[in-house]
Amino acid sequence: MISKLPLHSPRWRDLDGVTAEEVEVLLEQMASTGGNWTQTWTSLAGGLLDDGTVFDGAYAALPYLVEAAAALPPGQSVDFWVDLGCIVTAEDRAPVPADLDAGFSAALRLAEQAAVRSLLAADAPAEACVSLALSCVALAGHHIGTALWSLQPQEGYLQLLCPGCGSDTEIPEFFVDPVRPSLDAPVLPDPVRARPGPHPWGEVATAMREETLGEEWEPFVRVARGVAVAGIPPETPGPAVLCLVAGMVAAKGTPQSAGRKTARELMLLTGHFRCWDCERTWTIADGLAENPDGAHPRNPLRDESPTADDSASSVTPAAAGPTAEVPTRLRQDGNALLTSDGTAWGHLAVFSGPAPLSVGGVDSLAVVARPGQSPLVAGVGDQGAVCLWDPADGRLTHDPLPGRPDRIRSMTALPLPDGRVLLATGGETGTITLWDPASGSPVREPAGNRPGEVIGMCAATVPDGRTLLVTVAPRGAVRLWDPATGESVGSLNPYGSPIRSIVAVPISANHTLIAAADTGGRLHVWDPAVEDPWESGAAVQLSKRALHDADHRVAAVAAVPMRDRTLLATGDDRGVVMLWDLATGDPVGDGLPSSAGTAGLPVMAVTRPDGGRSVLVTGSRLRRSVRVWEPETGTVRHIALEVALTSLAAAGPDLIVGHDRGVLGVPLTSR
Repeated sequence: MISKLPLHSPRWRDLDGVTAEEVEVLLEQMASTGGNWTQTWTSLAGGLLDDGTVFDGAYAALPYLVEAAAALPPGQSVDFWVDLGCIVTAEDRAPVPADLDAGFSAALRLAEQAAVRSLLAADAPAEACVSLALSCVALAGHHIGTALWSLQPQEGYLQLLCPGCGSDTEIPEFFVDPVRPSLDAPVLPDPVRARPGPHPWGEVATAMREETLGEEWEPFVRVARGVAVAGIPPETPGPAVLCLVAGMVAAKGTPQSAGRKTARELMLLTGHFRCWDCERTWTIADGLAENPDGAHPRNPLRDESPTADDSASSVTPAAAGPTAEVPTRLRQDGNALLTSDGTAWGHLAVFSGPAPLSVGGVDSLAVVARPGQSPLVAGVGDQGAVCLWDPADGRLTHDPLPGRPDRIRSMTALPLPDGRVLLATGGETGTITLWDPASGSPVREPAGNRPGEVIGMCAATVPDGRTLLVTVAPRGAVRLWDPATGESVGSLNPYGSPIRSIVAVPISANHTLIAAADTGGRLHVWDPAVEDPWESGAAVQLSKRALHDADHRVAAVAAVPMRDRTLLATGDDRGVVMLWDLATGDPVGDGLPSSAGTAGLPVMAVTRPDGGRSVLVTGSRLRRSVRVWEPETGTVRHIALEVALTSLAAAGPDLIVGHDRGVLGVPLTSR
């Protein structure tokens, strides 16, 4: 018998999450052959465990419930043991009160025995068997049981947490049946120190035969049996315990074919992964567990390619780039940019604000490239003033541009046929202003009805020699303006889809198309040279099949100049970037895979740091890292910053980062 807090004790009133009366009702239903106790348990469990928090009432209630569940036929209690595994591995658990500790500890020992018996006898479906096997491991006291909260093989992808830097790493399409091993089996310590005292795992070892998984999987099953015979000592390496979990699913998951297939997929968890952020290689087991003891990387924190030994037994996220080269990792350290081994890469330019004010958060940036002169960077911060900086050192070129009656929401450089380059700004009440960046004086405000809040802008060149200003309003109004007259000369977006990102993509020396992503993730391409917005002109829409097959919901767009043409880059909220040929509407190359570190509302910028190949920099708003991708070679670099991104631009060799406190110039080439 387990020591239990009497149900009539007033102590129950001091406990949270459950009442003695609720426990009594559930016990009566569990004892009754016709009682529908599972629904009552689900409701009660919601009180014991709420959003990852375990309340102290669990320590009084579970001794009663575990004893009752252990007396049930094994097939009736599978879900109960899985829920119990979640409770004992929850991240936020109140300490066990001293007067309840003995009863709760005894309940866990009984629960381990009963859950293992349920696993061996219940013939659970393969998916349920995964959770039940992990719960058995959790009840045995091994830390890998916390994978119950993160491991979802049915979703196909794998989400990991780097033990070193805390960054999320997502590996898409991880759970595929390998048929034969693609990595070596883990190695058990020699000798294996068996767990003291009796345990129920001997029967599990007997149930797992070496031929269970099929050809060449015998070494993995031998490891699984060794862990079971030893009773899963707490110090057992995580990959070895994952072998045991997979072996249990292979032996008892139903139908047998599904159990073996799922088990082979789970065996992939015994490999390694490389963190996209700190670039260190860890066991996948360390990435699944919460704060695993003894986790250590296989490679030191430095820039180098993986060794042959690393490559043979690791699973490297696709974020490493299509060429499989290890990307260089850079990190901000104050006003310096350092490589991962601490070597100086370059100095960061902190853009100055208008004295005595700071710039504040900067939501909009534009680079004004002036023929024969150094470029200027324009940005608007929380103070509402438009600032113009020299990107080389971040100094203000002159006083902020005169204030306007409304807050500026967007801006773009506007090159004119006569060689001048103006700065266009759009405000929250629809004010559009053209500025001379050299003098800081306004040139013109377009006439006619204001289009409403201007949330996006770009410049479009049409074959008759004009450069038009394109503006976007939140409700989908996309208008063309002639900067020479200030008149509205046309509109795009005939369907009126609300737009979140817009860009001009040159298709010849004097002709650009306009590409825009709407709030539904769709991409639209328009030709500003045609008068009727319903006419396609030279515009070709992107391949719907390619977008569907990639599950690519476009959130941001950018133009990427290549040697022979300009491609359209599209980014989504997962961090995926695809390149497109606007002549055909087809994707080009492999694109840039997803990355948890840069996933979210995307921001992108394109430049040619050394005047040669283009690089595309991508990040997401309010995250602290960017990826620098060179599409022609597939190489990727990561830059970890100490600021939260709000906008990006690029000027030659410098990345311009608008962030929550100002603007930084980040060198993309070593100096």
